[in-house]
Amino acid sequence: MPVIGITSAVDYKKEAGWLGLKYAEAILAAGGLPLVLPNLPPDRAPEVLSVVQGVLLSGGGDLGSFYLEENPHPSLGEIDPQRDVFELALTREALRVNKPILGICRGVQVLAVVSGGKITQHLEDESPSRIQHNQIAPHWYSSHKVEIAGRTLLYDIIKKREIKVNSFHHQAVVKVPPGFQSSASAPDGVIEALESSCHSFVLGLQWHPEILLETEKESLLIFKEFVAACV
Repeated sequence: MPVIGITSAVDYKKEAGWLGLKYAEAILAAGGLPLVLPNLPPDRAPEVLSVVQGVLLSGGGDLGSFYLEENPHPSLGEIDPQRDVFELALTREALRVNKPILGICRGVQVLAVVSGGKITQHLEDESPSRIQHNQIAPHWYSSHKVEIAGRTLLYDIIKKREIKVNSFHHQAVVKVPPGFQSSASAPDGVIEALESSCHSFVLGLQWHPEILLETEKESLLIFKEFVAACV
């Protein structure tokens, strides 16, 4: 059973770490053993990767504008400085050693930034959206569709050109990094998935499939393929 390291957030007021239960449940359902990763000093990333077979970059708050080489946008949300430093270092090292990665929501944005792409701090300013990307609905509800590109890892997993997804984000990838391709997009053109053509398994999704295991059956296929790549 492969061990999957899952990144986590920091609650600075309580001096505690936290992670939504659905991530671990999805990894277990797919045949992996979830291991929640605390936010360690960045130089410990190689040691962390020596004890896990794959990395799940979980969703969460906004990336700090410092890493985007920009000033903070007025709509920038809560920043997690310890998480930013550790997660970026962990992702960079995982890419270097070709460790399988699945990025979810914030995770796809981390992948883009580390690899030389670009994200927007506030999607509505970059390109006023024609659909709602921060749904006012239960998280398990699929609020819009995405179109999956053919001849991609994501299509090979799901075997469909269109699926329904949930959506709650205001940051998003706006420039695909070198060595990656966009493998899914929303009806208004917003990038919904990135994947690497230079690694064994590196896939980032803007939506939250871990919450859709019961309502959208394709979601479990993503986790099963990720865990299988970590064996």
